[in-house]
Amino acid sequence: MKQEKKLNKMIKISLLSAIAFILMYVEIPVIPAFPWLRMDLSDVPALMGAFAFGPLIGVIIELFKNILIILFKGTATGLVGELANFLVGISLVLPASIIYHRKKSKKTAIIGMILGFLSIEVVAILVNIYILLPAFGMHMAGKELINYIVFGLIPFNGVKSIIVSFTTFLLYKRLSITLFKVEPMLGEPKKV
Repeated sequence: MKQEKKLNKMIKISLLSAIAFILMYVEIPVIPAFPWLRMDLSDVPALMGAFAFGPLIGVIIELFKNILIILFKGTATGLVGELANFLVGISLVLPASIIYHRKKSKKTAIIGMILGFLSIEVVAILVNIYILLPAFGMHMAGKELINYIVFGLIPFNGVKSIIVSFTTFLLYKRLSITLFKVEPMLGEPKKV
């Protein structure tokens, strides 16, 4: 029975990774002045997986979705965009799921997602300044960099983390009973 539960968990993690991968294809530009900032909902399955199975699983789903995107879509960014997506994704997933797993409740889920919101803002700024902008030869400094952070990164990542968190909050309890708690009956039924 232990093997069956392990297999069932692996299937669910694979399913969430595949859904996250598919959701990465649906990108929406949010801020016209910065068209490269495109939002997708691929962090929702990772956050749901992290809530259901723990923070490490959320990180694994974030990793798998980026590996799948590289394998099936390729990379237009020399892996830099995928690395940034991974780092920013886990900056939301880790704090939210760590707090939630201390005491599973709506309150801790909300507190965790608020901390994830703050974390994603800080990590996204650092990733952009030290990885993305230099990798793409976009040398911003002074007022230009501040404008990009204040009018691009902060609102973009704020909107993204709010939408991802709200969507996860709405879906998680509805799906957790069927997707995360029910184990299939494999093999012979037990004789009474």
